[in-house]
Amino acid sequence: MANNWEYDYADLYRQSPMASGLPTQSVTPPPAPEPKKHKGGVVKKLLGNLLMLVLCAAVGFGGGYLGGQTSLRNAPAPAPAATNTPAPPANSGSTGSANSGNGLAAAGSGSADFVNVSAKVSPSVVVVTTEQVTTNGYWGQYVESGAGSGVVLREDGTIITNHHVVNGASSIKVTLSTGEEYPATVLGGDSRSDIAVIKIDASGLTPATIGDSDSLSVGQNVLAVGNPMGVLGGTVTNGIISALDRQINVDGTMMTLIQTNAAISPGNSGGGLFNESGELVGIVNAKSNGENAEGLGFAIPINDAIAAANDLIDTGYVTGRPALGITVITILDAQTAAQYNVSVPGVYIQDVNEGGAADLAGLEPGDRFISVEDQLIETSSDLTNLLSTYQVGDTVTVQISRDRQLLTFDVTLGEMAG
Repeated sequence: MANNWEYDYADLYRQSPMASGLPTQSVTPPPAPEPKKHKGGVVKKLLGNLLMLVLCAAVGFGGGYLGGQTSLRNAPAPAPAATNTPAPPANSGSTGSANSGNGLAAAGSGSADFVNVSAKVSPSVVVVTTEQVTTNGYWGQYVESGAGSGVVLREDGTIITNHHVVNGASSIKVTLSTGEEYPATVLGGDSRSDIAVIKIDASGLTPATIGDSDSLSVGQNVLAVGNPMGVLGGTVTNGIISALDRQINVDGTMMTLIQTNAAISPGNSGGGLFNESGELVGIVNAKSNGENAEGLGFAIPINDAIAAANDLIDTGYVTGRPALGITVITILDAQTAAQYNVSVPGVYIQDVNEGGAADLAGLEPGDRFISVEDQLIETSSDLTNLLSTYQVGDTVTVQISRDRQLLTFDVTLGEMAG
């Protein structure tokens, strides 16, 4: 049978005549009185002993080599050479200082100490529960409950959340991380930014440290803190910034959002997205509802959210938004068309604000939009999203249909006041 040794030691065994099967020669020892023959016999005996030693050594060497080679093939990889670096404490866990060598690096270096960051930011995130009176043709009036999250902006009880969390609520309750509960009132809300500001009668709260969403990078570590499923307040999930400046259509409104793979669930809305330093960089507001989609969560950049929140606190509405000064309706089906006595689907002007941009330009109720700046208008969202790309004071060209005639107007955009 063939062997896998590097060298073949078979010839070592053939050094012994006994092993080779060759005939041996019998030698009669000379008589004791003859000194020369006695001397020769001693030499032969010594040579024989030496030969046996060589044979044993050869056999031992061959067996040892075979065993050594087999052990080498089966042995695990050698451990790294020991260094003088002291071992970490047994209870060090998965965190450590930036300079520990085996811990997580400091903020901004691609890793984060999630334990310390969680402890820092959790007191700033609250649970928001709502009740809303709903009327249904079958059930009549009933109270519908909802839940979301919020982030403390000021120690006086001013809290930022999503507009869709508190919109239409008849009562709002805030639960702090300590378990204390307070009733809340709405200071202002804005559907386009999906930002609302609520207030509780409390003091000494822990406001979040506001970060800079313009300085975020794809791949950066983040934590999402909120109230998933409406019953798990204070839940912390981690992930990374998956993408920036995502154009996402949320309930008909185009929004520019941060994408993250941190686990986001219903109830997280209004909660915080924090960076590695514990700074608030986003307000969580959406997740993918696709059955096969995982790790697709979105947040409003904090720079946009804070600007909207400050306007809501100061004026009750978000300032600087261009507006035509009209109310519109989108007609898509025959039933609605018959109700409004029109035959062509599209976006129609219902009301014109007196003294507003459309009124000054000559637009009238009943006009149907064809285009704005050569962009077709088929839904009210088309109109809203297009206008959001302009500034107050810009002049846009509007084409409408009136009494089966195409008319063109130049409209100088005013400011939306609410």
